[in-house]
Amino acid sequence: MRAKRVLIVCLGNICRSPTAHAVLEHKARLHNVNIEIDSAGTSASHKGERPDNRSVKAASARGYQFNGLYSRPVADHDFDDFDLILAMDNDNLTELKRRCPPEHAHKLRLFLSFHPDYPALSEVPDPYYSGSKGFELVLDLIEHACDKLLVAPVLTDS
Repeated sequence: MRAKRVLIVCLGNICRSPTAHAVLEHKARLHNVNIEIDSAGTSASHKGERPDNRSVKAASARGYQFNGLYSRPVADHDFDDFDLILAMDNDNLTELKRRCPPEHAHKLRLFLSFHPDYPALSEVPDPYYSGSKGFELVLDLIEHACDKLLVAPVLTDS
């Protein structure tokens, strides 16, 4: 069976989506879940850049690694290539919906739709302009959502 492919999307692909990429990759390995993960941004403003140092520092303290991650914008072929495309917030989901061919619209969801407190908690806030507590909150939200995502039928069903 082919591994499910998951794309995680935020605005610049330097804070939230690479953090979720690193956390999901780590947890998938720990739980022996066969998925392929990538991350991208709806904006190309940070194309080719490494993840934000504050994200790396916060995630590294919890054992997550950002090996080989560089920012890239969402490409048109991503809608064909991925089984699940998860946006960090409603603005990015709206942009994905605008660009997505209708036949692939079913692949689009909010990342926190897998969080146990969804829909009361639906967006991962952008920590870019916040202090270290913002990056810790982002990690907390992502970790909880990843735990639920890894056992979700969307990944576990053939």
